[in-house]
Amino acid sequence: MEKFRKLTSTVMPLDRVNVDTDQIIPKQFLKRIERTGYGEFLFYDWRQDPAFELNNPRYGGARILVANKNFGCGSSREHAAWALDNYGFRCVIAPSFADIFHSNAGKNGILLVTLPEDQVKTLLDRAAKSDGYELTVSLDENTVRDNQGFATKFAIDSFRRDCLLEGLDDIGLTLRHAAELDRFEKQHDAAFWVKPQAGEQAQA
Repeated sequence: MEKFRKLTSTVMPLDRVNVDTDQIIPKQFLKRIERTGYGEFLFYDWRQDPAFELNNPRYGGARILVANKNFGCGSSREHAAWALDNYGFRCVIAPSFADIFHSNAGKNGILLVTLPEDQVKTLLDRAAKSDGYELTVSLDENTVRDNQGFATKFAIDSFRRDCLLEGLDDIGLTLRHAAELDRFEKQHDAAFWVKPQAGEQAQA
């Protein structure tokens, strides 16, 4: 998982409440067995509307998504986080997030920043009105800033923050204990391995 320290990027505004995972990645694309290739299907149904924000070239290359409250509600599909990540989004800012999506996003290297509704409205308005509107999100400092005087701090769970800073997903966290796991396996083998007699097969 890629480490998250500091990100400066253009912003795509998505001024909608209750953006659910069925819209983030529709059900017909869940048959894939890989964790890659979902980016092209992000917000697939909404993208059929030429006016949808993701179709607007002014937001091309944006890696920060600013949305409204209860982002990621609906089903628990982890594919929603995969689709956002595959498309290129590393950070989503909103007033609130659905709990399961919040967990899935963090495990896939996406920083979710929760800010008050009035601050999110400011960011949505500026992103909608200004070409090339940029934010700088620092996880080192827990701050969000723009070049128009906006600056704020955000709170984040310390465990999730450490995982993002170090680029550790569940597998990475487990591998940090590889030496202890190896020692356990050796001790387990020594304690339960039965030495075979001549002509017998080994049994555990």
